[in-house]
Amino acid sequence: MEAIFSQRSGGLKARWYQNTLSFVLAIVVATVVIVSILIASYYYSTLRSGMETKAETTNSFFESYIAQSYHEFYDSCIIFAQNFEDKNDMELQFVDLDGRLVASSFAQWSGIRLTTPEIDEAILQRKTSTYSGSDPRTGERILAVSTPLIYSNGEVIGVMRYVTSLRFADRQALMIAGAVILIGLAFMAFVTLGSNYFLRSILEPIAEITVTAKRIAAGSYGSHIQKISKDEIGELAETINEMSDAISRTERMQTELVSSVSHELRTPLTAITGWGETLLAEQDIPREDFERGMGIMLSEARRLTGMVEELLEFTRIQDGRMTLNVALCDIRSELEDTIFMYASKLKEEGILLDYLDNDDDVPEIRCDISRLKQVFFNLLDNAVKHGGEGKKITAAICRKDMDISIQIRDFGPGIPEEELPLVKSRFYKGSSKARGNGIGLAVCDEIVKLHNGTLTLSNAEGGGTLVEIRLPVDEEMIEE
Repeated sequence: MEAIFSQRSGGLKARWYQNTLSFVLAIVVATVVIVSILIASYYYSTLRSGMETKAETTNSFFESYIAQSYHEFYDSCIIFAQNFEDKNDMELQFVDLDGRLVASSFAQWSGIRLTTPEIDEAILQRKTSTYSGSDPRTGERILAVSTPLIYSNGEVIGVMRYVTSLRFADRQALMIAGAVILIGLAFMAFVTLGSNYFLRSILEPIAEITVTAKRIAAGSYGSHIQKISKDEIGELAETINEMSDAISRTERMQTELVSSVSHELRTPLTAITGWGETLLAEQDIPREDFERGMGIMLSEARRLTGMVEELLEFTRIQDGRMTLNVALCDIRSELEDTIFMYASKLKEEGILLDYLDNDDDVPEIRCDISRLKQVFFNLLDNAVKHGGEGKKITAAICRKDMDISIQIRDFGPGIPEEELPLVKSRFYKGSSKARGNGIGLAVCDEIVKLHNGTLTLSNAEGGGTLVEIRLPVDEEMIEE
């Protein structure tokens, strides 16, 4: 089973990963990338917004210094920068119109020229501007926010600039992205483990089903698969178990058929051979013995012919080659003829065949009368073989609603209740000791079905077996 499971799991797992997990992986990767970008953007946007707000607030506070002389304003910038409270998180700079650094919270003014584009943009557009990128002097990633310093006469006299390193922010963004990636990996691991568990819950039962199916195919009919679950796989296992039982029954019935047919053939052949040898060996055989021997040989030959024809009929049914020659027929008259012909034969055996006909409302129907007469003879023959000890058989025909009902009853021991559902099955003989190959009723049932009718068997009240044929009155027969 392990080898089978490995073979099956390789194919199914590959298909599962290709068709399902690859799709899930693509969704997870896309989600991780989008979430990481959104979180990083939100983080940088929040940092930028905070710096812009701080710059505008400080600029409003610093307007009181702008009314001073330029030199006093200059000194005020240096003092304000030196006393800047957030110097550990960011740098406060004051820049003149030429882009030179006037004062800084990190160091004394050194006249360094700053070249980031947001400075000129703040001066030209007279509004706060931001820059995110590399510092031209150090190459370090920075975020800079510049806001114009406007003198009382409306003239822009410089720029106040907040600068912070993005090293810590980048690290935080990477940590957040890493956390999102770990969550995505954990989710994929969970999905993979769940998928493996799900696949094993399917593949292992399938492997067991495959092993049992191979045993059945090899001839171990009747083998069963242990009940696995109540889902579709469990239903499949039950179906295979039913198939195995059906094959086992069919195999057993076919074996019994071969045995039965062999026995049935041996008896008439023995009689024919015996009498043939006797007639050839004796030169002066009495006329009476000669006629008796020939009669037995003829009777047994006819019996063999009937058995062969029955087997041929069964073969035609199996192959779907049985056809109907449908015509409008008086079924009551045909049944009466059959009863009359059969009654004389039964009289010799001391069996009374009683025909009951109390219904004048039996119309003609479209049917293959030769096939139906074959059914009538077969059912009467069964009644004699299995219920002849009752010394009486009854037959009747009547109209029931939109059907014609034909009933044949014997007064024998009847059929055991547990065998009633099986008696029409092919090759089934049941517990009866009477001669037969178990296909007569199966052939009759198929012929009646071809006429869109039904054939049912039951135990009659008072003993014996009751067989009923129901044929539709106005449903047109279709010739196949």
